[in-house]
Amino acid sequence: VCGGTENMSMAPLQASGIETRWGGVALGKGLQLSDSLWDGLTDMHAQTPMGMTAENLADKYNISREECDEFAIRSQKTWGDAKEKGIFDLEMAPVEIQSRKGTTVVDTDEHPRPESTLEKISGLKPVFKKDGVVTAANASGICDGAGSVIVASEQAVKDHGLKPLAKLVSYGVTGCEPTIMGIGPVQAIQQALAKANMTLSDVDRVEINEAFAAQFLSCAKELDLDMTKTNLHGGAISLGHPLGASGSRIVAHLANEFQQSDNTVHVGAACIGGGQGIAV
Repeated sequence: VCGGTENMSMAPLQASGIETRWGGVALGKGLQLSDSLWDGLTDMHAQTPMGMTAENLADKYNISREECDEFAIRSQKTWGDAKEKGIFDLEMAPVEIQSRKGTTVVDTDEHPRPESTLEKISGLKPVFKKDGVVTAANASGICDGAGSVIVASEQAVKDHGLKPLAKLVSYGVTGCEPTIMGIGPVQAIQQALAKANMTLSDVDRVEINEAFAAQFLSCAKELDLDMTKTNLHGGAISLGHPLGASGSRIVAHLANEFQQSDNTVHVGAACIGGGQGIAV
């Protein structure tokens, strides 16, 4: 069983250093706390926030603010269309929440905003630099989530009478410059395809995690992706990006889509903070 979970909404504040507890700061006097979530979203070696890595890519690949906002709306609208068609039904695991008012069943992602419009989000200010392209609307959201998949060998499938949803043909894991970590999926996808003796023309569906619109669009430009078969049902900009769960979410979505289409080859990929890319 492979998977992960992330509770980003409750990431704790932290007081770092042994001096804080053992005599460095008197009780109630000037204690400095840091947000573990923001700390974790900054590359400590490159001293670069993840949002700035997207800004760096926007500069390198000439990605405009308008392009980022248009892609963000695409993510929201395509999620809404897919939800209406029941495309996510196979992969969702409903959660029951008990309260004084009774039982609430959560079976739909809460983060998407399919009602968003270009007019509404175009007025948002850039977050990471003046005249930048990254805003709250065209970046992946902070949210909670969990995902899980079962990976089995061919022999285990036979021994246990399992019915596979998909077959893992190849994978790629690569490194890249940390300050442009979002370009990591490019080489990872190329590596995975090379191992399988395939090219992108052999692929029916491509799913690249939408950490930031600028990051996704840079990958799309570098790979010359066919957008008619790429991220067709929204992504992290609409769904959110609970870090430890996003890999399982992408794989589960692509695996279940085989059951709803005549597709034969799918590729999923994500960038990784610190300067990596991964693809299957």
